[in-house]
Amino acid sequence: MNASNKYGDIYAGHPRTRKPSIPKVPAERDLVVEDASTGFCGAVVGFERTYDGDFVRLEDGARRTRLFAMREAAFLIDGRPVTLVRPAPQQQQNAAAQRSASGSTRVEGLRARTALPSRIWVEGVHDAALVERVWGHDLRVEGVVVEHLEGLDNLADRLVEFQPGPGRKVGVLVDHLVTGSKEEGLTQGLGPHVMVTGHPYIDVWEAVRPKAVGIDAWPKVPRGQDWKTGVCDALGWGTPQDGWRRVYGAVSSFRDLEAPLIGAVERLVDFVTVD
Repeated sequence: MNASNKYGDIYAGHPRTRKPSIPKVPAERDLVVEDASTGFCGAVVGFERTYDGDFVRLEDGARRTRLFAMREAAFLIDGRPVTLVRPAPQQQQNAAAQRSASGSTRVEGLRARTALPSRIWVEGVHDAALVERVWGHDLRVEGVVVEHLEGLDNLADRLVEFQPGPGRKVGVLVDHLVTGSKEEGLTQGLGPHVMVTGHPYIDVWEAVRPKAVGIDAWPKVPRGQDWKTGVCDALGWGTPQDGWRRVYGAVSSFRDLEAPLIGAVERLVDFVTVD
């Protein structure tokens, strides 16, 4: 009997001096990891390959993204070092299929649910279309209906007609909700069964990230000019109808939207679905 069979592998070294095994973890989309060297923490949103090797792109809570080399033990999950590896193609497809456009867990085999008495109101058709584009699955799971006001000036009359109350709440999404604006004045003192949230952008188009529509930034439109017309003229997009097709077609998930709009809609969904 040789020494290694009788006593174990005597050349392997003492367990205390043996280098610990680092687990390899598939870098599935939305997996949250921390870069061990910088402390940057974010969710996996993509990969890039360069002459230096494979890199993973992480996005933090402030929507900032950074690339990190996929080196051995370069990342931490729950404080433990791991080596990220590219997931197999089927794993990537399965992970994507399990998430809705809003990033929530997709409910398979969803059956139509009776609509709740509560409602989410938005200002116009484009607002409603983008909310449906990203949160449509979640809203159907919860039984929430989104309706457009055809202008915020109609809010007071619609509330009188709707009569909000316990179990019959209204969440209102407002464009250009900033201090001192007309929009702020129209949404004050509406009672405990009405929540108003919004974003600072002049129009909901501007809440779509410029990168998603292939531009560096949204153009500045002179005061007094129709904003959508001014944008389309500056970008050579044709008519506002042509521009809308570009904007709507560019949005496939919450990652294509700015953080203020995402946060505003999420708060409204919580408000109208939680007693």
